Amino acid sequence: MKIRFVSKNEFKVQEVQSMLAGADVEVIAAKYTINEIQTEDVNSLVRDKLLKAFKIIGRPVFVEHTGLYIESLNEFPGGLTQIFWDKLQADKFCELFGNGDNTNLVAKTIIGYCDSRKIHLFEGAIKGTISEIPKGNRDFQWDCVFTPEGESETFAEMGNRKNEISMRRIAFDKFKTYLEKGGR
Repeated sequence: MKIRFVSKNEFKVQEVQSMLAGADVEVIAAKYTINEIQTEDVNSLVRDKLLKAFKIIGRPVFVEHTGLYIESLNEFPGGLTQIFWDKLQADKFCELFGNGDNTNLVAKTIIGYCDSRKIHLFEGAIKGTISEIPKGNRDFQWDCVFTPEGESETFAEMGNRKNEISMRRIAFDKFKTYLEKGGR
């Protein structure tokens, strides 16, 4: 089965292809830009993005959205993480949020899949803390500032080991199980 993944981010495409390996699906990168609604309601954001993607592609397609939910900011920025990150970047992010009394946050991935009959959502979440300074490679957005609970390294410092424990892995494991059961 071929499934299109709407993303221009090569890092995400590679991660997803490895995570869905063995599920008897071929992930095809669909390099479109989908204008996302700006909302804290991530499920609505993913549903809207998914319907726009399906309208363009017209066959089984999935999208994903990953956000940070900072405890000291009442779970903000959530669905608005990309805008937040684009403005702050790693150094300013750590300066503002990595040095206070409460550096706790949750990273969540929501996958939206449309098979032309129905929309399906799959979620993965992992707790962590914001590092005091960015650590590791800065190529993949906020990986250099997120330290998973129980770990001493940021996602960026972990390399491929990140893919074994990440919020994206948890969500894609659920999606993979769904696909392996024939979409039931």
